[in-house]
Amino acid sequence: MRRFGDAILSNIGRCGGLALVVSILVATPAQADPGYPTRPVRILVPYGPGGVADTTTRILAQKLSDRLGQQFVIENRPGAGGIVAAKAGAIAAPDGYTLTLTGNGTAISKSLFKSLPYDVLKDFTPISVMAWLDLLFATKAGGPLKTINDIIATAKERPGKLNFGTIAPGSTQHLSAVLFRTTADLQVTQITFRTTPDLVTALLRGDVDVGIDYLAGLGAALNDGQLRAVASTGETRSRSTPDVPTVHESGLPGFVVTSWNAVSAPAGTPSDIVRLLNREINAALKLPDVQQKALQFGLDARGTTPEEMQARMIADIAKWAAVIEKAGLERQ
Repeated sequence: MRRFGDAILSNIGRCGGLALVVSILVATPAQADPGYPTRPVRILVPYGPGGVADTTTRILAQKLSDRLGQQFVIENRPGAGGIVAAKAGAIAAPDGYTLTLTGNGTAISKSLFKSLPYDVLKDFTPISVMAWLDLLFATKAGGPLKTINDIIATAKERPGKLNFGTIAPGSTQHLSAVLFRTTADLQVTQITFRTTPDLVTALLRGDVDVGIDYLAGLGAALNDGQLRAVASTGETRSRSTPDVPTVHESGLPGFVVTSWNAVSAPAGTPSDIVRLLNREINAALKLPDVQQKALQFGLDARGTTPEEMQARMIADIAKWAAVIEKAGLERQ
């Protein structure tokens, strides 16, 4: 170590400038803006306006604005399976003024795409999970498929005849259907739709036997009695649908899918900013009005530590990689 220091001093002497120290020493981490935040903070959302993720992020952003005295502004950047927003977030200055909505979809992208312009585990600093989302298995009301056991039994009696409907190949909904049929060893036909309303229409027409999506998209048809919620996909029953059993308890032990949305910052963001945002996000999520609004969308508004969020990201990358590989899905 002493010889290394002597070499530095020798180089400085030969070059005759203190500026050389900057080029030789390892760069120090980004420094926090005193009094952060002192200007608006943007949150990049990889979905269009109006969806569940966008709406709940706006609810949180308003609370953060109120608590921290600066505007937290939503910037929608949909496209390419979330890659557009994630890339912009990964290369943003690590100063706390650009945050990105990441989560289960980000974990899926790690294995779904052949290459990505960022590494979610290296190019982002986790802050906190924002919300947890279970999916619902839904069937047409009045039809014969009333339970998970009905679905499994029918699929085994009529291999390849039962239709499962989801949206977007590679989405959590689509991969949940893949996981279900591979876990239960079923031969079913999977049909993907462009939007959740298209899926609901197909369910009501009888074009699809089973639909898998979030409560927010299925809620209207469930509330007016046109669709039946057969099961939810979480480890325990959702607080939004307490009367609906889980797939796990209904006949397929071990099947659990809980999606999640979270807030990340670019790698290198000062730790005191990360701690501040984590504390404020967790506090905002506990507010009664946030909890009430979240339940309406089928969300469990509950934060984590940065370490817990990173552990969940690592676990879900492995989980969905195995699902994609076992199903033989072609990487995009």
